[in-house]
Amino acid sequence: MATALLVKRLRQAWPKVKIVLRGDSGFCKPMILAWCDRNQVDYVVGIAKNSRLLTLSEGTRSTAQSLYKVTGKKQRWFSEFRYAARSWKRRKRRVVVKAEHSAQGPNPRFVVTSLPQGPDYIYSKMYCARGDMENRIKEQQLLFSGRTSCHKWWPNQFRLLLSGCAYTLVERLRSLALQGTELAKAQVNTIRLKLFKIGGVVIRNTRRVKLMLSSAYPYKALFVHAATTLNSS
Repeated sequence: MATALLVKRLRQAWPKVKIVLRGDSGFCKPMILAWCDRNQVDYVVGIAKNSRLLTLSEGTRSTAQSLYKVTGKKQRWFSEFRYAARSWKRRKRRVVVKAEHSAQGPNPRFVVTSLPQGPDYIYSKMYCARGDMENRIKEQQLLFSGRTSCHKWWPNQFRLLLSGCAYTLVERLRSLALQGTELAKAQVNTIRLKLFKIGGVVIRNTRRVKLMLSSAYPYKALFVHAATTLNSS
């Protein structure tokens, strides 16, 4: 299992590091959870709803539904309980439930975890944060690593490496030179299109390289601001 190799290498470098496995319900497998228990790896993993989980969470779901009918506003309530699937070869595990009810109806979600924090924190801060992580991966792919169609492995890997390095540089640019600007929270691909993709002329002689950019460039002031900030930092 790739996770086992990664955990082993991380603990070689940082023996006391706390490792948490976070994933959707596709990772809620008995073998994975049992391995985490044996190797002191905490987990926050989605678990697909079933009739037993719905029964155990009925009180919380009913509260959310009743309050929605009274207020007309979306309700989100959290609770927890102990649960063991038939395929699990150990004692019950902690399951956190998010009972949400809105105009679209009920939307319960379940997460199995070994962490001790409260249900709200586990779901909102730990589990849902994985979606933001996936967005960062998609951002990196939007640069130029989305197409890895070479027949050989190394060229594809090199393309991914270059894209990762480019993403890191643009992220650093965003944190250093774009704070307080309209691109402060822009995605990497947006920064590339608006700040880098400029028509211009490059003039080079023995002493210097001169960039002559289009005077009609709409983000000229932002470009100068970013360049000046980087030059002074």
